[in-house]
Amino acid sequence: MDKSPNILWLNEIRKDDIPSVGGKGASLGEMTSIGLPVPQGFVVTAQAFRRFLQLTKLEDSIFDILEKLDVDDNDALNATADLVKSMVSSAVMPEVIKKEIIASYQKMGSDTVVAVRSSATAEDLPDASFAGQQDTYLNILGETDLLQAVQDCWASLYGGRAIYYRAKQGFDDRTVNIAVVVQQLVFSEKAGVMFSSHPISGAATVIIEGSWGLGEAIVSGTVSPDNYVYDRKNKRITTKTVANKSVEIIPDGNKGTKTVPVPESRQNVQVLSDVEVAKLAEFAVISEEHYKVPQDMEWGMVGDTIYILQSRPITTIQKNHVVSASEKTADSAADGEIILQGYGASPGIASGPVVIVSDAKDTSRVKEGDIMVSPMTNPDMVPAMRKVVGIITDEGGMTCHAAIVSRELGTPAVVGTKKATSLLKEGQIVTIDGEKGLIYDGKLEAASPVTAAVAAPVAAAAPIITATSVKVNVSMPEAAARAAATGADGVGLLRIEHLIIGMNKTPSWYIKNGKEEEFISELYDGIKTVLDAFRGKPVWVRTIDSPTDEFLNMAGGEDEPHEHNPMLGFRGLRRDLRQMAQFKMQAECFKRLWEAGYDNLGIMFPLVQHPREFLAAKEAFRSWGIDVENRVLGIMVEIPASAIIIDEFIKAGVKFCSFGTNDLIQYTLAVDRNNGMIGDMYEPEHPAVMRLIKHCIEQCREAGVECSICGQAGSDPKFVKWLVNQGISSVSSNIDAIPKIRETVAKTERQILLNMAFKKN
Repeated sequence: MDKSPNILWLNEIRKDDIPSVGGKGASLGEMTSIGLPVPQGFVVTAQAFRRFLQLTKLEDSIFDILEKLDVDDNDALNATADLVKSMVSSAVMPEVIKKEIIASYQKMGSDTVVAVRSSATAEDLPDASFAGQQDTYLNILGETDLLQAVQDCWASLYGGRAIYYRAKQGFDDRTVNIAVVVQQLVFSEKAGVMFSSHPISGAATVIIEGSWGLGEAIVSGTVSPDNYVYDRKNKRITTKTVANKSVEIIPDGNKGTKTVPVPESRQNVQVLSDVEVAKLAEFAVISEEHYKVPQDMEWGMVGDTIYILQSRPITTIQKNHVVSASEKTADSAADGEIILQGYGASPGIASGPVVIVSDAKDTSRVKEGDIMVSPMTNPDMVPAMRKVVGIITDEGGMTCHAAIVSRELGTPAVVGTKKATSLLKEGQIVTIDGEKGLIYDGKLEAASPVTAAVAAPVAAAAPIITATSVKVNVSMPEAAARAAATGADGVGLLRIEHLIIGMNKTPSWYIKNGKEEEFISELYDGIKTVLDAFRGKPVWVRTIDSPTDEFLNMAGGEDEPHEHNPMLGFRGLRRDLRQMAQFKMQAECFKRLWEAGYDNLGIMFPLVQHPREFLAAKEAFRSWGIDVENRVLGIMVEIPASAIIIDEFIKAGVKFCSFGTNDLIQYTLAVDRNNGMIGDMYEPEHPAVMRLIKHCIEQCREAGVECSICGQAGSDPKFVKWLVNQGISSVSSNIDAIPKIRETVAKTERQILLNMAFKKN
């Protein structure tokens, strides 16, 4: 047995000590060494853990169990993880290790409340991240609880997700160790995170987020934090956004935390003073300059004292990224004249001449580099939206068409301005800030055109394995590479309407003119592009779901029926089943893709209200030569009726279902989601909506049918947290939301496991 110490104090540790103290421990030690204000603490080394395994005779038995495990057998994986964790947690800690831990704790002060954090020796590394896969225990007081928390941290090395990840990444369980950080718990009165440089471009901009209480409120997505943007070069705050912070997370006095309301007097108060922002930015710069790479940091404050709690490399910075205006700190924007304000729907800053598009007939005037201004966009306008550098609308919110498409294209957008089309003039040069929802007069110094062609793809964060699949929504083939770059587990919704609109001819036109093969070929190529980008991952394609008014301005639109309320009319599967020639063209495309080997293709039928519609669609596919029993066919749940009788759909043989929350909410509440006058009534968390979703998830889980979500609510961390707690199988989010949603899912799953562990104890 080697002579390495069981305990190392933070002031003894440097960044090269990862083999002994793990990534987290090495980072804390290194930060301590350069004078950053890190709370006092020590590390129970990886060598101590290895001695524990050897002295308790657990080493060989654990690894023998793991070597026989098939990690792709989910039941076996979970059972094995529970067994091995129990073996580690319940073993008697050797006296020699126990005494050193107790002596070190007493040195800190036996009444010190500590945080006990796992620090895997492969954690927080630039090329392999195990972060979030092992456990943390907060609010630990006393020797007995400390020893158990250390042992539970060791046990967490053998959690199901951690075992699976190591197997898939090629790590040998025998070689992976774990250290445990024991550190004074900072009872933060305010806390948050910060990036020493822009997390995508690497621009010299410190971004700080803060809220009341512990930083867990921000990381978990429980609260929307204040946001501060600090220009490192000019040493000043360029942007300050104060959010409503209705809750905070605080220690509960019983080895954990609790969420409590924030008094109204503090809810809309700026968390950080300008001086505090500047001081935090200074610490961020010190850390980056020392590590020589931009840092993702956690901080907390008690009174006037700042504590730095973590610093790790930012993993989302794009190589060869073209720095857009939004990433140049918007210095000039801060000094520009704001002429209009709305909702920031898609981040980025761009300048260009205004072109007012009242309806699809006006899109012929749109040129590359324009700022498109419209009352509200619709699918007919997508070809024009692909050209422009920015989009502004009068109406709409975060779930409107303009917002969804803009985020997918990476085009800055501001929606819901109420008066853009009347206030702005044709040809007027404006600058838009799609993050803050601001429109400035003229071309500002910091702004430069940002088109879909140069917009940075969303970077995939370091891999995080979750039991709940995190998929992505895609509308256009050109967004496939950007979507795949997120590391998403597949495509939970591929809309094909925009493909068709790009053809500028209705499906009925192709049928009428004997051009069916041309339609099938175009559709095939577009879907294939997405399937190729997601090889080996499921791609769920939704059949055509365009209300009739969206086809009116296309060739063949003259044959479209005129409906008083198209949203409730001739659309979705109900249309396909009445226009079988249109349905058959889609089916032929899918059939060719399956025959070409694209077994990852699944088909999703929209606006289904009764199982007989699904059975009719299935029978039609069968009649056209498709082996329906061996293909993945599912439905959208976007009508209350389908949610209520989901058990009948399951009996009918659906392989999956996915909530289209945008429609489910508006149909349940009778609220037009594009109507700004009643936008405040569009309530995703309305009890009726949540009850329908909960019922559906429960029925699907009981039957073993995959249940997902692909509406806008799937991009909301708070809503996703609730969904994971209900047991949803997968979530599908907008491209820009994937990193945050994956983080939310991982933390929620971890909390569920912790809660279960506490119940067992």
